[in-house]
Amino acid sequence: MKLEEMKCVPCHGGEPPLTEGEIAALLPHVPEWQIVVREGIFQLERTFRFSNFREALQFTLAVGELAESEGHHPVLVTRWGRVTVTWWTHKIRGLHQNDFIMAAKTDALYKKS
Repeated sequence: MKLEEMKCVPCHGGEPPLTEGEIAALLPHVPEWQIVVREGIFQLERTFRFSNFREALQFTLAVGELAESEGHHPVLVTRWGRVTVTWWTHKIRGLHQNDFIMAAKTDALYKKS
């Protein structure tokens, strides 16, 4: 099953974040995403490009709707012609499979835009 076809599972905290090996195994499924580390927390990040602000804003809203439907929320930074999306699981202070699922779903939204 493709990641974008999977549903997020509730994360209640107390679970360990993904290991570097688990991250390395999932990263090829979302090849345009990068791992960034902020304050010691591994995060998935990608910047999407658009022709203008309106398209960037529409994409931001679509990602927001997706996040609400899945109960998993990113950091979204919208600028003229660009949207940067950052996924990580706050409760475990690191990456969870849900973050990779949401990255794949975000890619699928971008392909539709």
